[in-house]
Amino acid sequence: MELAALASAAMPGLDIVQAATSPDDPRAFDSAIVTDTDNNHWRVRSPHNSQAAFRLETEIQVLSGFTPAIRAHLPFRVPSVAGAVQIDSLRTFVYHQMPGMPVELDAITEAEPQTIDDLGRIIAAIHTLPRAVVETADLPSYGSEQLRSRLLSELDQIALTGKVPSVLLRRWENAFEERQMWTFTPRVVHGDFDETSLLIDRNRAVGVTAWTDLHIGDPAQDFTWLASTDSIEFRDALISAYHRHMDLPADYVDLHIMRRAALAAEFSLAKYLISGINASNNEVVAEAQSMLDDLASDIDATGGQDIGQRFWEPEPTPESVPEPAPELEVDTEETEPETDVDDQADPVDPAFDDPVAAGPDAGDAEETTTEDASDELSDESSGSNEAITNDPDDHASMAAETEDSTELRVHTLSDDGDLVPHDEAEAPPEDDDTQPISWKTVRENLDNN
Repeated sequence: MELAALASAAMPGLDIVQAATSPDDPRAFDSAIVTDTDNNHWRVRSPHNSQAAFRLETEIQVLSGFTPAIRAHLPFRVPSVAGAVQIDSLRTFVYHQMPGMPVELDAITEAEPQTIDDLGRIIAAIHTLPRAVVETADLPSYGSEQLRSRLLSELDQIALTGKVPSVLLRRWENAFEERQMWTFTPRVVHGDFDETSLLIDRNRAVGVTAWTDLHIGDPAQDFTWLASTDSIEFRDALISAYHRHMDLPADYVDLHIMRRAALAAEFSLAKYLISGINASNNEVVAEAQSMLDDLASDIDATGGQDIGQRFWEPEPTPESVPEPAPELEVDTEETEPETDVDDQADPVDPAFDDPVAAGPDAGDAEETTTEDASDELSDESSGSNEAITNDPDDHASMAAETEDSTELRVHTLSDDGDLVPHDEAEAPPEDDDTQPISWKTVRENLDNN
């Protein structure tokens, strides 16, 4: 009723006969739909504080930039201001009410394909608005790298509060550091787009309200609301419709748009915390901390949504720390009597276990060291050596088998200088002084092959 009275003051002669609450941001605005004696509908929006009032003033500037020519080409309707009244330093605005009403998010996710296509077309139309709409209203404009740096700076301030779980701080920092995810094309962005700013009429999306945060920046900002739904099918259908109406070449499609949108949804909880701290509002601070704790618990249990933390790895837990590899057992069944492994010299460097994996240059830097290590191993096992063949496929198979069985096999050289597997090798004459093959020879054989 107070808003109806403000509407009458803003528009002298308006005879209000009915008033009903209108969905809006309850932390910032009071909003109502009033009806006059001619059955005309008007939307009244009143700010709670100076910050909300500034947002409303910004919206008036934005709407003034929607010229008749621009409005005529939009596939949806935008509000127009009918009047205003000032109480103290805050102004309440009255708008011409548009057809349609906001609906709940769950209802939108179950909408018909035509409604989903409408949403994709509407968001695409917003992102292709003339930049002059933003520039004329003197609104912010951010480049991709500028926005990324700004978010990192905000993260530093949030970390200083000591009220955000460390797992979230690491998660967000790694997402902000993934530069590939931030190579988007800045576009005109609604900035406050969600189910409450959409007007649905007979299963068709017909209007968009709440133009208080228009700017040039990350288009993912207008998909943040999708992070609140568990319907993967709805998300995919809407993103597909959006890309179809954007009609961009394949090379220009933003493949990371939903990852940044999910990140923005999580990060908005930290921004809510900061707003409560700055306003000395303990109730908001407590609510924000509770939501952040719930988010951290959900991520710990399920991994959370993909926000681009591609390079982030959790700290190892006692259950996840790998057990030490078992010691190698030397198979000396056909050579010398069994030798105690514990009496061997220093263990061989793991890189020597697999010359192919070590790379072609691995043995060149310290040839003498590798040969000495091979000789020491051969002395301890009386001519034993690791399983190596000239065929890379055989070598890969051998490496896998060695890893599973932790067994060393003995190989010999043929008269032509080729390696002969243990199973195929003939027993050497008793007076034949068989020498172990060096790693240098093995590498030369591999290179020649």
